[in-house]
Amino acid sequence: MLCFPCAKINIGLNVVRKRPDGYHDIETVFYPIPLHDNLELRRDNKGTAPYSLQLAGDPVDCLPEENLIVRVFRSLQEEFSLPPSFIHLYKRIPSGAGLGGGSADAAFMIKAVNEEYGLNLSEEEMENRIAPFGADCPFFVRCRPVYATGTGNIMSPLPFSLKGWVLVLVKPSVSVSTREAYANLTPRESKHDLRILLANPVEQWRGTVRNDFEERVFLHHPRIAAIKSTLYDMGAVYAAMSGSGSTVFALFRHRIDEVSEVFDDCFVFQEKLRI
Repeated sequence: MLCFPCAKINIGLNVVRKRPDGYHDIETVFYPIPLHDNLELRRDNKGTAPYSLQLAGDPVDCLPEENLIVRVFRSLQEEFSLPPSFIHLYKRIPSGAGLGGGSADAAFMIKAVNEEYGLNLSEEEMENRIAPFGADCPFFVRCRPVYATGTGNIMSPLPFSLKGWVLVLVKPSVSVSTREAYANLTPRESKHDLRILLANPVEQWRGTVRNDFEERVFLHHPRIAAIKSTLYDMGAVYAAMSGSGSTVFALFRHRIDEVSEVFDDCFVFQEKLRI
């Protein structure tokens, strides 16, 4: 079983209140993008251990047994008595980037197990099982644009498409932890419904569709702020940081040939959106 966990961007991100449990309520739109990892799962007929794991591509900053895909697999293995299995993950989605790579891998693992071993779990059942592993994990079960509230765990479908726009991602070497992004951030009720703002043409988003993390993150990481400014100088119609950073995404009308040269010290991805 081979699958391709996709990344996401946050289009708009309002931090509206701090909850009694210490978490924050947000308003955002999760949008799937065509940057993906490669995940393979298959029965290991010669294996004696519960699983074997092979990692390639960008390094993952955790012990193998702490990797989300292993934690998800082990939870299902215990519940459904799964046989020894071989797991291979090739990472392309940068970590600490605000692109949801780890959550995507976790969600696609439950989908891979469901198909490979015929568990016959519905999408809703998979969403419920994957939710404890991360607030945005359920999004990656269906990978469709959604309007997300709560901690990002309450999602409603959104009839929304950026098809035809050229997406550019730029991630510098610096990473921003969620804890750092929330430090000294003052939540505030949003003045406008994000869904209404996004119904306007993309040309009207600049200055209205905001990411509340940008102000503090840019203060401490001016390189990220400079990337956003440069993307606008290059002709971006809209640019913003995704999630808590450090990736900045931009929407262009046409492909930008020089983007890799301008950001030669960064991870750069560019592709025309088809959904």
